[in-house]
Amino acid sequence: MQGERYGSRLLVAMLVTIVIIGIGPLTVAAQSNGQTGGTVVVEEDETVDSLEAFGGSVVVRGTVTGDVSAVGGDVRIERTGEVGGDLEAAGGSVTIAGTVDGDVDAGAGSLTITEDGTVGGTLTAGVGTATIDGTIEGDAEIGADTIRLGETASIAGDLRYDGDLEGNTDAVGGEIVQDASLGVDVAPTIQPFASWLFTAYAFAVNLLLGALLLGLFPRFSDGVADRVASSPLRSGLVGLAAFIGIPVLLIALAISIVGLPLAFVGGFAFALLLWVGVIYGRFAIAAWVLSLVGLGNRWLALIVGLVAGALLSRLPVPIVGEVIGLVVLLLGLGGLVRGLVGHWRTARDRDRERPAPGSDEPTVD
Repeated sequence: MQGERYGSRLLVAMLVTIVIIGIGPLTVAAQSNGQTGGTVVVEEDETVDSLEAFGGSVVVRGTVTGDVSAVGGDVRIERTGEVGGDLEAAGGSVTIAGTVDGDVDAGAGSLTITEDGTVGGTLTAGVGTATIDGTIEGDAEIGADTIRLGETASIAGDLRYDGDLEGNTDAVGGEIVQDASLGVDVAPTIQPFASWLFTAYAFAVNLLLGALLLGLFPRFSDGVADRVASSPLRSGLVGLAAFIGIPVLLIALAISIVGLPLAFVGGFAFALLLWVGVIYGRFAIAAWVLSLVGLGNRWLALIVGLVAGALLSRLPVPIVGEVIGLVVLLLGLGGLVRGLVGHWRTARDRDRERPAPGSDEPTVD
């Protein structure tokens, strides 16, 4: 019976681990032919209504009659590619060698509009570098470290920019205005979209790990919540000691050549410990709050705690969310460390009470 329980728990752990690992590079694309994968490609002879991708690269060689929204890797509109609507992209790089009939909102490491590239509407970009050799038929707002206008560039409207503007400024048909307020954060549409997607992704991954912890270690998880609720100050102080002491120990190990591999492995273990501590902290506080109204369901506490944590990260005053998040981390980390130490002590005491092999001494109950 015990072996069956262990086997079922191991199976659940494996399945959840596969899901957690697999969800990272997942790309979700909504289009007429339902393509998915690490790279979403619209082939040259292909036409789709719209394209939404998250987590992978996008290549458009054919026609997208509607909008393209992409968050994740590189985005490239090839010379034969055409986007009938708007392009919203946040990723490593954005390259437009074809035609975008609508507006372009880009937040990326680099933006390139080649000689054959055309933007039919306005361009709004917050990037590291911007290279414009093609045509922009509307206005352009670009915040970048470096903005280069090539000899074949053409901007029909005004250019508002921040950064180092180089090259053919005669390419601008309207006014050229330097606006220091732009910085590299002038993609108002993409940033909230990407931020909310990341929040949802983080919630889903935390929920999977939390379900794994509660499903495999229900008594231990309840014990962590009880320790946080019964002695929050002690749990917080233990969490603070672990939060400061473990990195100091790892640094000391890293100084010696012999201890460097242990420090490297310990760093990963500490990162995992912090992650579990955050989840346990949110779970423990939610469990305590729910107990005040007579609700003692651990699964409900997990969901409520993680939802509250996700909403906390969206507060308009970041410093408040960061302070509260640190307190939650220290409480969860302290409860976790206390639980692990208690489990270790119990196992040690059992080993001491167990008679030596071949001994006739009775087992102490």
